[in-house]
Amino acid sequence: MQKNKYLETVYSEDNAPFSNYPSKLINFLTTKAQLKENQKILEMGCGRGDFLNEFKKKGLEVYGIDLSDYSKKYFPELNFSQVDLTKDKLPYEDNFFDVIYSKSFIEHFYYPEKIFQEAYRVLKPGGTIITLTPEWEYIYKSFYEDYTHRVPFTKISLGDIHKIHNFKLISVESFIQLPVIFEKRFFSKFFYTLSFITRIFVPDYFRLKNKWIRFSKELMLLSVAKKN
Repeated sequence: MQKNKYLETVYSEDNAPFSNYPSKLINFLTTKAQLKENQKILEMGCGRGDFLNEFKKKGLEVYGIDLSDYSKKYFPELNFSQVDLTKDKLPYEDNFFDVIYSKSFIEHFYYPEKIFQEAYRVLKPGGTIITLTPEWEYIYKSFYEDYTHRVPFTKISLGDIHKIHNFKLISVESFIQLPVIFEKRFFSKFFYTLSFITRIFVPDYFRLKNKWIRFSKELMLLSVAKKN
């Protein structure tokens, strides 16, 4: 298998067209984690670079790493390093970053412990780590549809891996990837209820036919923690 073909296949423009979702998610996370302009942020597993580019628009100093250099196709101006974290360390000095972010990344490793060791090393004291990963409770039926998935997480295991690696002020919550819900507008409670009903009563057969159904059923975990 050619490792660098994963992103080009699964996240091609045909399979995953560009949308305004990265902008909406990064707006939400920037507020939730109280991120500030000029902070140095590293995205581990930056993929195409569309999420990292949104952090750049917010005024953060952005860095990205991935096994593939696919992001260069779309955002060649981003500060990118090609890294294989199964065998290499992050190419940054200790206490370098204010923020580390990853989405749909840590579940791809047999030993995610190394990810958190390296994240702790390169974060500044008081720095923030933001992690999004599929929640096993809600995605166990489809988790291994992605053959590169290795280790699933629950609220307990995601919290524990942070604790074991000395992170503090850890919060872990279920996260529905629907902006109409996470943006918390006046009608969000209605759509949250509708999403819950969808998750319980709509057959799984329709999951891949409609984004509302898919993301009502396939919840993520969102964790935010601090380096001591």
